[in-house]
Amino acid sequence: MTQPPDVFPSPPTPLAPAGDAARAIGLMIVAVLLFSCLDAAAKYLTTRGGVPVAQVIWVRFIVQFVLLMVMVPALGVLSLKSMFRTKKLGWQLVRSAMMALTTAFNFLALQYLRLDQTITIMFLTPLIVALAAGPLLGEWVGMRRLVAILVGFAGILIVVRPGLAAVHPAILLSFASMAAYVAFALITRHIASFDPPLVTLFFSMFAGVLLGFPFAAATWQWDFGAPVWALLLTLGILGGAGHYLFILAYRLAPAGIITPFIYLQIVSMSALGYVIFGDIPDIWTAIGSTVIVASGIYLFYREQAVKGGA
Repeated sequence: MTQPPDVFPSPPTPLAPAGDAARAIGLMIVAVLLFSCLDAAAKYLTTRGGVPVAQVIWVRFIVQFVLLMVMVPALGVLSLKSMFRTKKLGWQLVRSAMMALTTAFNFLALQYLRLDQTITIMFLTPLIVALAAGPLLGEWVGMRRLVAILVGFAGILIVVRPGLAAVHPAILLSFASMAAYVAFALITRHIASFDPPLVTLFFSMFAGVLLGFPFAAATWQWDFGAPVWALLLTLGILGGAGHYLFILAYRLAPAGIITPFIYLQIVSMSALGYVIFGDIPDIWTAIGSTVIVASGIYLFYREQAVKGGA
């Protein structure tokens, strides 16, 4: 699952050489593809591999956590103890719980919904974050950004068509995943100036491992073939590599250049859904997702203009 725009804001980069911008765009496209492969693999494991959802979630966290620990020396961290030093322990724990819930609800929803449906709902996140940031963080939106948010909500009504279409109840799980991610994003903004990003990333994985273990242990199964185990272990690699490339892309180029490419995930998710599961997006999902993506891109650029004093 990708990170919607502005969830992990990067340090401002005034200008980027053409070569760096091109590399950043390439890294973002690869990251988006890795995130799509992560969701597709999770859906395959739970629907065709017979792997319990709790086991899929926990393995995804433990593998990524191990990768993070392996990379700690290379990232300039002197000791594991320093990773626990936080000025906002309570908020870190709540944020980590929201990350675990986001993953859990998303993987549960993927058992019943198409890949393009779940990602379309997740793309509502930046719109709701922008709306909620006013009363919660004092970051109020102007009239034009408010209109963009309302248009985005209209897009999700097009996708769901309440009362007019038969929608699987699992759509509620996808909305729950999105709601948890909104809370995750708002808390991330709140604590960004208190703790280093690496400490925040560490707590995300650490809490996921701890919280997920009892559920995974209760449903754990061993009797899978080598291909299923290989795919299962690949989940953490896909997530870890995707997040690393995501962060690296924002270090190479300004957010305004690469953020729109996040929305390519709707294309990659739809393609994987068709190739692997034979799912064909309906016309309403295509229209609704277009409206949401257009609103999200406008909202992002409008926020950049407001920050720049335009």
